[in-house]
Formats: sequence, C-alpha cells, structure tokens
Amino acid sequence: MKTKRIDVFLLPALLGETDLSGGVAVVIDVLRATTTITHAIAHKADCVVPLLSVDQAKEEGAKNPAALLGGERGGQKIDGFDLGNSPAEYPESTVSGKKILFTTTNGTKAMQACRAASEIFIAAFVNLTAVCNQLAEHEHIFIVCAGTEGEITREDVLLAGAIVDHLAYGAAEPIALNDQAQIAGDAWLEAKTGLTTTTLADRLKQSRGGRNVLRLGQQDDIDIAATLDKFDVVPKLSTKSWEIRDSRNLAP
Repeated sequence: MKTKRIDVFLLPALLGETDLSGGVAVVIDVLRATTTITHAIAHKADCVVPLLSVDQAKEEGAKNPAALLGGERGGQKIDGFDLGNSPAEYPESTVSGKKILFTTTNGTKAMQACRAASEIFIAAFVNLTAVCNQLAEHEHIFIVCAGTEGEITREDVLLAGAIVDHLAYGAAEPIALNDQAQIAGDAWLEAKTGLTTTTLADRLKQSRGGRNVLRLGQQDDIDIAATLDKFDVVPKLSTKSWEIRDSRNLAP
C-alpha cells in the first residue's frame, strides 16, 4: 500500500516541473478569489469560469450575455464588470443560477497552473472542513497557494497548514509531507495556539494580502474570509469544461 502524501507549494512558480497527473490539486487564494468563489457556489451560482485575462472574460461575456463578469485588477472591480472580488458581492439574490466569468490577478493563474491534476478543488477557510472531508480518501494531494504578485502570502500559508493539520497530524497512518507542507503546518499550529488572544481575522490583517485589502477599505472582506466552516460546499473545477461547480451536484 502506497503512503499517502501531501505536497504544498507556497507559490504556483514553485511547482516547477512537478507532475500533477494522477493527483488531486487544491487551490488557495484566501484574500480573496477562492473565498469569493466558494461564496458564489454556496449561493447557487450555476458555475464560475476562471479566466486569465480581462479581454478573455469580455470576449466570453459577449458570447454569453446572461453571464456575469466578476473579478479584479489591483484589488479593484474591473471597469465594465458586474462584480468585483469581494465575497459580499456574491449573495444568492445576485448569483443564483448565473454563470460567472471570473478573472483575478493571482487566483485564476494558480488554477491554470493545476490543469494537469486529475481533479481540482477550491479551498478557503469558509469551507475548510468540507474540503478536508473531500480530500480524506485521496492518495496524493497537491496544495497550491496563489500568493500575491509572485510573493508568498501568510494567509494562504495558514490555510495550507490548516489542511495539513486536519489530514496529516494525528492520522492513523503516516502521511508523507514535503518541506513546504511542514512549514505551512508549523505556521498554522503556531497561529492556532494563539487564537485565544488573537483572532484569525487579526492574523490575516497582518499579512501582505490583508494589508492590501485594508488599503482598499474592505476590512469586512477579511472578517468574511476568516470565518471558519461557514459552508459545507466544495467547489470543483472541471479540467474538461473549465467550469467550477458544487462537487455535491456532480456525478462521481
């Protein structure tokens, strides 16, 4: 029997020549793409289509006039788009039944980097336990953090570490971890022990991504992103259709 393994990559660039085929990928961009996508799917959006460029989103929008355009550049809503990258902009009243064409500075690039994986899941603190439950039976897990403009961000590291903690620490059978998984796990354990005096939201506000969001005047987004297990939903990105849907509604 093969040993289960979790490999964390603190930036997509650190994947290098890693072969993701046969493994399951988990994409993390806590502030804010994966948090926002999870809100959209939990609020019954038909699907979210992650796209790399603004022009690509606009071209797809021209072909799908009923779709919503969502995303950001520099943290701000893109001119001419319906929605930005704040999870608060994706309530059920706005997104239910809608296709969302979505492009962000970091998150959608991280998804593209995982295209060779057999399955791709979207993770945030708001669906942490649901994601971990989905991953429990998988043999090889690749966790890919989006980071911010090519730099590692603490909020993504903490979530990667929380997943490592859930799945590997205290597991009945040993799970192999690469060094980046161990680094993330250590960071989460240190943060977790301090959560009695410092909230997760406070931790996120101190990160580079958090400071960027604060500069935009969107502190509420950090509080939303730091809410643990708000949803029992795992968005899954199909490598065939390149659409993100609720994994519970997909055929096995």
